[in-house]
Amino acid sequence: MRQYLNVFTAYIIMGLLIILVGILQSWGVALAILNLCLISAVMTMGANIQWGYAGLINFGIMGYVALGGLAAVLVSVPPVREAWQVGGLNMILCLFLIVLLIFAIRYILKNYKKSNKRNLGIALLIIIGLIFLRLISSPAIESIEAVSPATTGFLGGLGLPIIFSWIVGALFAASIAFVIGKIALGLRADYLAIATLLISEIVIAVLKHEDWLARGVKNVIGLKRPVPYEVNLQTTDWFIRLIERLNTGSLSLITDVSEKQAVLKQLVIEGSTVFVKLCYAGLFAIVVIILLILTQKALYSPWGRMMRAIRDNEEAANAMGKNVVKRHLYIFVLGSAVVGIAGAMLTTYDGLFTPGSYQPMRFTFLIWVMVIVGGSGNNFGAILGGFAVWFVWIEAAPVALYFINIFTSGLEDTNQFKIHLINSVPYFRYLIMGMGLLLIMRYRPRGILPEKIRHA
Repeated sequence: MRQYLNVFTAYIIMGLLIILVGILQSWGVALAILNLCLISAVMTMGANIQWGYAGLINFGIMGYVALGGLAAVLVSVPPVREAWQVGGLNMILCLFLIVLLIFAIRYILKNYKKSNKRNLGIALLIIIGLIFLRLISSPAIESIEAVSPATTGFLGGLGLPIIFSWIVGALFAASIAFVIGKIALGLRADYLAIATLLISEIVIAVLKHEDWLARGVKNVIGLKRPVPYEVNLQTTDWFIRLIERLNTGSLSLITDVSEKQAVLKQLVIEGSTVFVKLCYAGLFAIVVIILLILTQKALYSPWGRMMRAIRDNEEAANAMGKNVVKRHLYIFVLGSAVVGIAGAMLTTYDGLFTPGSYQPMRFTFLIWVMVIVGGSGNNFGAILGGFAVWFVWIEAAPVALYFINIFTSGLEDTNQFKIHLINSVPYFRYLIMGMGLLLIMRYRPRGILPEKIRHA
C-alpha cells in the first residue's frame, strides 16, 4: 500500500507544479509543458523497457525518434505527383533490389557453412548490389529533387490522417531495431552503447541529406493535425458561445458593446490555443495510459519475470535453457517501437519535421536521466522521470531569472554583475539539472520511485 501512496503523492506534486505554472505564467505554457511531458513519458517507457526490463544500454534513442518523425511525413503529406512521375518507379525498383539483396544474403548465411568463401561471396553481393542501386537511384534522385525544390523536391507521402503515423512510426523503429539488434546485440554492454549511438547518428545523417525522402534539412512544415486549428475555432459559433458562457461574469461587467466584443474576441483567441493544447493532451494521455497498462501487465507476467531474471543473471538464465540473445532482441525491438511512437507524436505536436533538431549527443542522455531519476524498472517511475526532468528543463531558466531579479533588485540595471547573471540564465538549466541529479543519486540512488519486486 505504501508503494501506491508514494506514486500517488509524487504525481499529485507533479500535477500541482504544472497547475502552478498555469496560475503564475499562463495556461498555454502549462499545457505545452504537459504535452511535452506526456511525449517524454512515452520515450522513457521505451527506454525503460530496454534498460529496466532487460539491462540493455541503447544510446540510439534519438534515431528512433527521428524515424517516428519520418513516419509522420510519409503518412500525412500528400504525394507529389510530378516527383513520382519523374523518379518514383526507379525508387520502387531500388526498394525491391534492397529487399532482394537482404533475402539473398540471408539465404547464403543459412545454407552455406561459415568460411572465407562465404564471406567473400556476401561482400561481392553487397558491392554489386550497391553499384546497381547507385546507377538506378542517382538519376531518379536528381529528377525528384529538381521538382519545385523550394516547396517540395521529394516524393511526399500517402495523404492519410497523421494519427496513423503513430503506428507506422512504431513499425519503422521496430524494423530498424531488428536489423541493428541482429548486428549489435552480441556486443559487450559498453560496445553496444557506442554502436547504438553511432547508428543513431547514421540514421539522422541519412534523413538530413536524402532530400528526396523528406526534404532533408529544408524541413517539412504544415503537417496535418489530428485536432482543430485555432483559426477555425475562432470563427466557429459553438466555440464562441462556449467562451462567452465561461466568461459570463467578467463580460457582464463591461457595458460598452464594442469594448465587450473586443474583449470577447481576445478571449476566443486565447481560448482556442488552450483548447487545441487540451485536445493534444487528451490524445497523448490516452497513449500513455494504454502503454502503461500494457507495460504493467507485461512487467508482472511470467514473461516479465523471465526478462528480469535474464537481466539479473544472464549466465543462470543461459544454464536454464533460455535463449538470452533472442529475448534481448525482442525487448530491443519492443522498446524501440515505443520510442518510435513518441517520435511520431512529437512531430505531430510540432506540426513540422526538422531532422537537424535531432541531436543524439544531447537529448539521448536527457532521456536516460529521466529514466534514472524516475526509477528504472518501474513504469510509474519512468513516467514520473519524464515529467519531472522535462518540467525542470523548461522551467529552470524562468525560475532562475525570477530569483536573480529578486536578489539583485537593489542593483542598478547597468550593474555588470547583474547583467552577467541575467545573460547566464540559460546555463542555470544545466546547473539545476546537475544539482538535482546529484541529490537524487545521493539520497535516492534507485530513483524517486524505485523498482518493486512482487514475490509470488
